[in-house]
Amino acid sequence: MRSRSNIGVAALLAALVVAAPIHAKTLRWASQGDVLTFDPYAQNESFNNTFNSYVYESLVQYDKKFDIVPQLATKWEEVSPTQWRFHLRPNVKFQEGEPFTADDVVFSVHRQASKRSMTKAYLAGVVDAKKVDDLTVDIITSGPAPVLLRQLTDVRIMSKAWCEKHNVVDVQDYLAKEETYAVGHANGTGPYVLKSREPDVKTVLEANPHWWGKMEGNVTEIVYTPIKSAATRTAALLSGEIDFVLDPPLQDLPKLKSDPNIKIIEGQENRTIFIGMDQKSDELKYSNVKGKNPFKDHRVREALYSGIDIEAIKRTLMRGLSIPTGELITPQVYGYFPEANKRPPFDVNKAKALLKEAGYPNGFEVTLDCPNDRYINDALICQALTSMWAKIGLKVNLDAMPKAQYFAKINKRDTSLYMLGWAVATFDAQDALLSLVHTPNDKGAGEYNDGAYSNPKMDALIDAMQTEPDVKKRLQMIHDALMMHTQDIAHIMLHQQIIPWAMRKNVNVTHSADNRLRMWWVHVNDNANGKQ
Repeated sequence: MRSRSNIGVAALLAALVVAAPIHAKTLRWASQGDVLTFDPYAQNESFNNTFNSYVYESLVQYDKKFDIVPQLATKWEEVSPTQWRFHLRPNVKFQEGEPFTADDVVFSVHRQASKRSMTKAYLAGVVDAKKVDDLTVDIITSGPAPVLLRQLTDVRIMSKAWCEKHNVVDVQDYLAKEETYAVGHANGTGPYVLKSREPDVKTVLEANPHWWGKMEGNVTEIVYTPIKSAATRTAALLSGEIDFVLDPPLQDLPKLKSDPNIKIIEGQENRTIFIGMDQKSDELKYSNVKGKNPFKDHRVREALYSGIDIEAIKRTLMRGLSIPTGELITPQVYGYFPEANKRPPFDVNKAKALLKEAGYPNGFEVTLDCPNDRYINDALICQALTSMWAKIGLKVNLDAMPKAQYFAKINKRDTSLYMLGWAVATFDAQDALLSLVHTPNDKGAGEYNDGAYSNPKMDALIDAMQTEPDVKKRLQMIHDALMMHTQDIAHIMLHQQIIPWAMRKNVNVTHSADNRLRMWWVHVNDNANGKQ
């Protein structure tokens, strides 16, 4: 048996020894959409994951440089290539008083890996969790697991006793719009407690007085208000009604930047925005083409790609705050392959010729599903796409809807053509490839492959990279898969988002490439001049 420690004293101290808050403060913030559910495994949407991280903790977590540091585990070692041992933090309690033990970790891993979970990808390669003693647990994998620690940052630990008490041992069936106790209630070990929840109105969290850790920030109350209207979000920030906006309207940035009481922080997000297509059905559900599926034809996919003036979208809708791309992942993600970042040039005539060659000289009709409160200018981009595709002969009907309804629809693959964005939580290409490109199966692969793209060669590469310990070989597998994604036109890529965060002058935050506001790092100062 071999043992290799993966955590040092410095990392442990970094997670534990932080400055105590100077003053208790409320942070009032907003964005265009609402929290979907407080069942941490029912939806894998980064904004929803952000809110769950305020209440529920993981064995490990990221620091400000996205390095792995302890959370509910204090240390760990790789006992063998298929066995990781985690030593749990002692004297931790859930918010309702239950002691945190290995039983809760084992229960949570099994719950997250269950059929209804939409976050099974974070347990890719994990076959079991076993209790060693009350404060020690083993994670068993099918082979070497090069990304396991990064996956575990989004494996949130729930109380086994609480889930049994409230009949939520099973994950909420989000796709069936099931309502359970865990949707609007929460009981974690984290720094905040869910105080009240009014869907689409307001969510309030308050500091957990019994939290084991210490705050670097000073926010003791979180008041979140979804504000769909762009103009209203801007007005609320300017008036001081709210303190922070996660998604300030791009058209209002000059006005916000000119106000001395407001500051803007910008950064490149590790998210790509793209269009997916049903590539499995023999006949599209939402199209006038009968008896066949146009999107199975590479020429049709290329025609739609060639018909997009991505620079016009960047210039007019994104106000320059986007990076056009042809690759599934962004440069911040391990495995990024510049050679795969290729998109066909905008060429209306070529697009028309491709459609004609494929047997659609007069185009065809299809519905494009799109969220209207999830990504930057999502519905406006979809509207622009319908106009661009009209010029190559397609009649595209836009069906834009709030994300709560949208994800429930497309995750059931009740779609022919759709917009989706993906931020790579692990900062490793495997996450995007496994979730978006692998043929869907009951183990969590292809969980968000809503167009059911399938390529056996792609599957083999993704399966192999999950257990390949040789860094050079694994990187080549990632590069081969990314190039195949580009060549197959598995998705029609649009752009990488540049994310501006807007806030009152007295709010200090740490901007994150994954667009998650980590509340334990937020300082609200006494006045707009930024003085404590």
